[in-house]
Amino acid sequence: MQTRDVLKRKDRDQAYWFAPHVFGIGATPVTWQGWAVTIGFCALLMLVVRFVHERIAQVGVEVALLLVFTMIVIRKTEGGLRWRWGTGG
Repeated sequence: MQTRDVLKRKDRDQAYWFAPHVFGIGATPVTWQGWAVTIGFCALLMLVVRFVHERIAQVGVEVALLLVFTMIVIRKTEGGLRWRWGTGG
């Protein structure tokens, strides 16, 4: 492995905010951007629960937030979200 290969990998890895789980499906935030998105998502959910009083509107906003958050996680996780059985794939 040459120096330029290491630098390319470093640049590529910085593009991902979440690391995929080794077993099962899911991802964990590994950069400040990933943590900011996750904390922001949780804060928005709490605000919706606190300030939206109509149940159907509350569920609609929560589903929309969940979809946006999930799309961000899928896009910013290396390999996307999929079922994994350890390091072999």
